[in-house]
Amino acid sequence: MVTNASFKALQIPAFRYFLSTRLFLTLALQMQAVIVGWEIYKLTGDPFSLGLIGLAEAIPAISIALYAGHIADLHNKKTILTISLIALIVCSIGLGFFTQTHIKSVLNTQQIVWAIYGFIFLSGFARGFYAPSSFSFLSQLVPREILTYASTINSTAWQFAAVIGPALGGLCYAFWGIENTFILIVSLSVLALVSLIKIKGEFEPKSYAVEKISVRLREGIAFVYHNKIILSALSLDLFSVLFGGATALLPVFAGEILKTGPEGLGLLRAAPSLGAVLTMIVLSMRKTIKNAGNILIKAVAGFGICMIAFGLSENFYLSLFLLFLSGAFDSISVVIRANILQLQTPDEMRGRVSSVNTIFIGSSNEIGAFESGLAAKLIGTVNSVVFGGLMTLGIVGITQWKAKQLKKLVFNH
Repeated sequence: MVTNASFKALQIPAFRYFLSTRLFLTLALQMQAVIVGWEIYKLTGDPFSLGLIGLAEAIPAISIALYAGHIADLHNKKTILTISLIALIVCSIGLGFFTQTHIKSVLNTQQIVWAIYGFIFLSGFARGFYAPSSFSFLSQLVPREILTYASTINSTAWQFAAVIGPALGGLCYAFWGIENTFILIVSLSVLALVSLIKIKGEFEPKSYAVEKISVRLREGIAFVYHNKIILSALSLDLFSVLFGGATALLPVFAGEILKTGPEGLGLLRAAPSLGAVLTMIVLSMRKTIKNAGNILIKAVAGFGICMIAFGLSENFYLSLFLLFLSGAFDSISVVIRANILQLQTPDEMRGRVSSVNTIFIGSSNEIGAFESGLAAKLIGTVNSVVFGGLMTLGIVGITQWKAKQLKKLVFNH
């Protein structure tokens, strides 16, 4: 049954508005990712162009991450989130403008493609500030004794939106066209902004001693480096996501291998998140995972096996099932890693530690997309996915051998 702690978290109005913000924004960004990926591939016909989408977002996110974490620790997190969300809305409006039919008749393909990359690049800065502020904001909304439950619910809300968003994006693109789909994306983003504004409370940071920014940034990096459990968990996820993900190449699978079109692309994008959200619902209905370290390692291994099988599959329904399983395994990793970060990070360092997490995990999704696109261009789409899955299993083996503290990690509450 659902734990009392989960109910307590959901009874807090500020936390409910925070979840609404998370839900609406994730829906919008997931829809946007699907149709931008399809549009870029339709315009270029080159899988490498899909990898460049990830690179365009990762460069600003990585470059700003540590500074953004520093800012999140020193300033009002709600204000930072509000400004970042407004910037994301502006970028969505820009993407919608340059993908309109009448604009395509005025500009050539190369100009449109570079305009899309440009707005994705700008959105990377906004997301670079949004991520550490959102992570540390959560701890200001709920008591510490129910923080792990709130963190799991928060991750579940993200995954739930990530199930609906891709499928909705693909269907809207197929039946309503790209212009109407972007109207819906912007509308959902505005709803996210409204929910964020409705969060009430005093969110000014505590009065911590302020050293030079270089000192504070080094403190954040040093904390992660010396905490072997956090470092091992982040490193495991970094390399598994970097090599093991196939999301960026799904337009190629949908268009050329499985031959399903944008509707099928939406379902393929949604399948991992469906597996993830169902798994997270189960996790949120039970007590904290105890043997967290060993379970984390096994979950990443399961993810790698699913990716190898997906790369070899030529059946749409089998591919959907394998992606579903990969999401289930990945969600276990997400929940454990989020709980590790929330429980082992002191309040005054949450922004900086989250920014390191953004570099390790958040941006590894985008860098992983670039790696996938480059590998697909060099060795073929199928070979690149299989190679990535094999690399993930190799990383799991190294972690099993080296990360002794992570293997012994047990959550006692």
